Amino acid sequence: MRESWHDRFAESPDVLKCARRRQTIVPVLDLEIGGDEFITMAGPCSVETEFQLMATANHVRRAGAQILRGGAFKPRSSPYAFQGLGLDGLKMLARAREESGLAIVTEVMSEDDVPMVAEYADILQIGTRNMENYALLEAAARSGRPVLLKRGMVATIADFLRSAQCILDNGNAHVILCERGIRTFETYLRNTLDIAAIPVIQKLSHLPIFADPSHGTGRRDKVGAMARAAVAAGADGLLIEVHNDPDHALSDGAQSLEPTQFAQLMSEIRIIAPAVGRRVA
Repeated sequence: MRESWHDRFAESPDVLKCARRRQTIVPVLDLEIGGDEFITMAGPCSVETEFQLMATANHVRRAGAQILRGGAFKPRSSPYAFQGLGLDGLKMLARAREESGLAIVTEVMSEDDVPMVAEYADILQIGTRNMENYALLEAAARSGRPVLLKRGMVATIADFLRSAQCILDNGNAHVILCERGIRTFETYLRNTLDIAAIPVIQKLSHLPIFADPSHGTGRRDKVGAMARAAVAAGADGLLIEVHNDPDHALSDGAQSLEPTQFAQLMSEIRIIAPAVGRRVA
């Protein structure tokens, strides 16, 4: 069995577990991602205003999140939708880190923007649409920042691990994988969150694996259930969209939790995580 999956994923040799690589720990500020502590990244889909970002950052910090997520650059399906604040958004994220003490994860969309985004962010996120943008993967790897790699919306696990291999090939061992839902024939939810991918990847790979139930469902009322399932399945952490006023969010408000909902979810995670050997701060 062991030989067969090594053969099947032979194009991603450095991503696979072996005697020398049982588990990668990714250091981010004073955090260790992939260790015993369960890590939660939370915040708005898009950075909109200083008030919105600071209010949300303070809410998620108090609830127990360790990393603030927020998009300064937004890849949108419609060219008429809000595209993000760019550099101004990055500066707001840096001020939020200074005020809240939270580390920052934000998406980078172009290899040309990598140096600028890396100047402000603690983790560079590669979004689903860019999972196979190899020029961007190479540039992000060379930045020296940890990389949060989201699974492509139509990517197999083998495709996903090949993209991770590209980052490792370019000298960056600090990769965090993220299952964020894939496109299937089901249309009730925005995507189908592949919970089974979590234990599969944990069996195959030494890299930490997170889950994003916000994009995985696209519905606020389903985020909690899938987040709890991801914790029980053994995920190393979660990526959750939270907004101080989601009904008026400029992007992804329908899948963003209100602060009180996020606090409730964190209390539930504190119950589930110890059952699968995880600590929650």
